[in-house]
Amino acid sequence: MKARVLVVEDNTDLAFGLRNNLEIEGYEVAVAADGAAGVVRTLDWRPDLVILDLMLPEMDGFRVLRTVRQRGFEEPVLILTARGEESDKVMGFRQGADDYVTKPFGVLELLARVDVLLRRAARMRDATTAPVVNRFGDVEVNRAARIVRRAGKEVALAPMEYELLCALIDHKGAVMSRHDLMREVWEYDAAVVSRTVDTHIVELRRKLEADPAHPQHILTVRKAGYRLRA
Repeated sequence: MKARVLVVEDNTDLAFGLRNNLEIEGYEVAVAADGAAGVVRTLDWRPDLVILDLMLPEMDGFRVLRTVRQRGFEEPVLILTARGEESDKVMGFRQGADDYVTKPFGVLELLARVDVLLRRAARMRDATTAPVVNRFGDVEVNRAARIVRRAGKEVALAPMEYELLCALIDHKGAVMSRHDLMREVWEYDAAVVSRTVDTHIVELRRKLEADPAHPQHILTVRKAGYRLRA
């Protein structure tokens, strides 16, 4: 069965090109030309992945993303935009984006990222349901239910924040470089490493540390990477 990809993009030429390349790769593709249509199409068609522009008529991409997440859409969302500011990336991740590509972009890179996100989503659906609970400080991670709690209260993590946290947990305090994390969590070659890891670490600290400016668990190891201290 073909994976469904929805492209929410108001640039007709770009949307056409994306559709052609995705269909050549074997995906079933639909296009929405504005934000409001993107919300409706996402919730009605239930694609396996959404490629979402931020600068859209009717409703911007941030609002589209927030709306579909609030209405229960849990599949991967890849933000595609001309905006490259760090603040835009952080806001996108906070709204529930899984990845971020800045225009202009290489088609092969985009297709690779789509493939990675779809394969990861499939693995998550097929994951074992055996109860596995990890704890550090006042944080509890229920791997079976994919629920994270801090001091007994559930904390909403974006999908890639959760995957990054699990990778740090699984390495049991060992240092992981940014390259290691990009390969293991995002499945990208080290050559495309970016600020993505750092941005997600900042978000994990904001949500899970008592004092994000002075973290006690999600630690930076200078010139080496990151590690988790229980």
